[in-house]
Amino acid sequence: MQSDSTLPRSGPVNLTSAAFLIVAFLTGIAGALQTPTLSLFLSEEVHARPAMVGLFFTGSAVIGILVSQFLASHSDRRGDRKSLILGCCLLGALACVLFAWNRNYFILLFIGVFLSSFGSTANPQMFALAREHAERTGREAVMFSSILRAQVSLAWVVGPPLAYALALGFGFEVMYLSAAAAFIVCGLIVWFWLPSMRKDPAAGAGVLEAPRRNRRDALLLFTACTMMWGSNSLYIINMPLYIIHELKLPEKLAGLMMGTAAGLEIPTMLIAGYYARRFGKRFLMRVAVVGGLLFYIGMLTVHNPILLLALQLMNAIYIGILAGIGMLYFQDLMPGQAGAATTLYTNTTRVGWIIAGSLAGIAAEIWSYHSVFWLALGMIAVTVWCLLRIRDV
Repeated sequence: MQSDSTLPRSGPVNLTSAAFLIVAFLTGIAGALQTPTLSLFLSEEVHARPAMVGLFFTGSAVIGILVSQFLASHSDRRGDRKSLILGCCLLGALACVLFAWNRNYFILLFIGVFLSSFGSTANPQMFALAREHAERTGREAVMFSSILRAQVSLAWVVGPPLAYALALGFGFEVMYLSAAAAFIVCGLIVWFWLPSMRKDPAAGAGVLEAPRRNRRDALLLFTACTMMWGSNSLYIINMPLYIIHELKLPEKLAGLMMGTAAGLEIPTMLIAGYYARRFGKRFLMRVAVVGGLLFYIGMLTVHNPILLLALQLMNAIYIGILAGIGMLYFQDLMPGQAGAATTLYTNTTRVGWIIAGSLAGIAAEIWSYHSVFWLALGMIAVTVWCLLRIRDV
């Protein structure tokens, strides 16, 4: 396929941009169909004990980190990222087929999770290719990436309700086969419409020089994003139980709070992308942390349903900026390694889940659901310390 740098902007480039948007949405849908119902699937279909369910999530995160980092390193050094994304989509579809018809816990954990880790890597690799495409065609990379990230958020607004509707209404087989179909359609779009950008092996040998100069900042940013995602994971795990068991409020309020935050995150990402060049990514990340600080202070002190819903604006600022700008910050700190940078950012989510999954249960068991929000504030304090020491780019 011809590189977009040699094409007029009016036709093919616009088609390529539309293909990126569709791929972002479909990879998001594929993940949003599987993740929200996974614990229910393991409990009801595989008949796994609660401890085994927790082990499955931890194992998934660890395997996902190993696979995604290996693929990221490979993609930045040689080969064609487009082919890698296509392969990830096909393996992701195969994983969904396995989950649809297999009910053996250990086969799902070791083979299913291994295959699905490739599928989940399609998304960060797509963002890395989008960054390279934007730079090669002279487009605004920050705004383009923000729009793509908004597509993923939109998928997560639509996906979880659809996942429960399919799983409870038609069965988990239909739900997982629907996710497989999303991967297959995504693979077809990747094959026919995404740009092919082969790397020069000689150029790939030198991509590690820039990250060595920025290693400290990248490590600090990794810690900051991990703490931010970890606090968000604590909230997602703990909030429904806190609302129902301690505040004695209706169950539907928890879903309404999550839906409100997800809907507000989309305009937040777009606004952050628009102002990133003017104010800088470090400043916007600090704005996000202020939003998170106000949000968790509110969760510790507010008990009124209307005010809890209003607090979701702060939550949307916190997560919307993190989701839209955090990845771009990594890419700027690691020039020449878009795949490794994007995957490193994605893995902050996985590490955050591992930390939150351990802390949430322990804190709630020893103290209360309310106490978990204090842990979230502690994570934000660590984030502030890290962001104060990262240079702006």
